[in-house]
Amino acid sequence: MMQKNDKKSLLMILLSMFIWGNVGIFRRMIPVSSAVLACSRGIIGTLFLILFVKVQGKRLFYPLRKRQILLLCLSGAVMGVNWILLFEAYNYTSVSTATLCYYMAPTIVVLLSPILFREPITLRKGICAAVAVVGMVFVSGVIENRLPSISEIKGVLFGLGAAVLYASVVIINKKLPGIDPFEKTVIQLGSSALVLIPYLLVTGERIPANLSGTAVIMLLIVGLVHTGIAYAMYFGSVDGLQAQTVAILSYLDPITALVLSALVLHEKMTIYGVIGAVLIIGAALVSETEPDRK
Repeated sequence: MMQKNDKKSLLMILLSMFIWGNVGIFRRMIPVSSAVLACSRGIIGTLFLILFVKVQGKRLFYPLRKRQILLLCLSGAVMGVNWILLFEAYNYTSVSTATLCYYMAPTIVVLLSPILFREPITLRKGICAAVAVVGMVFVSGVIENRLPSISEIKGVLFGLGAAVLYASVVIINKKLPGIDPFEKTVIQLGSSALVLIPYLLVTGERIPANLSGTAVIMLLIVGLVHTGIAYAMYFGSVDGLQAQTVAILSYLDPITALVLSALVLHEKMTIYGVIGAVLIIGAALVSETEPDRK
């Protein structure tokens, strides 16, 4: 019998997608370096999730093999750098363009699966990957016969770099089945912060002493709400939803980002950008919701 979608779980995943979808807007309003923001997000998110699990009376750290711990720490380090690149993409190009570049990650995973997992690319997934690439060409502005500015090029490259790293995290997680999602996330978030702390010490980047109270509050919101609470709601909702529902609703994240960037930041997308957005998000969605015929 097919599992029914629980209303509470639906509400939680919808809220988590909305929260993740507006992180680009918050990044624009926090005048700190991307590395400082990423490190702060990792530290605050880790502490919140540990407290969240403890308050629920659940055990957090189960015995893990050395290989599992190493892979989790590696994926956490990759996640930290991934955040830096994404935050830099928001700085150099529009939130909508950065988001669409970032959501090339599912396509990257599909293209690498035959090499890393010996999973053949089905005709459906192959077509979806090709459509997503075409969508990226539309988003880049090449179709419009215009040369993007140096800033836009940097933003696109940062966004695609973040997509590659996020795809790497997804691939590493595929090699770590059966681990409690909260434990996995706590280790990954903690590792992302630990890796970035030495980098901040070497570069001398830190939170400015004259940071306004509003900016401090927004920094805390990114750590608590966009990281800790959003992850808690997302993982808390998964067990009450069908896998297909989770896959479909996950794409409310980029759609929310596109809508809010237009409403709040007044960013405009050309018709070619809109076409590219539909192609990228649609292709990823169709690819990930491919029916299982086993």
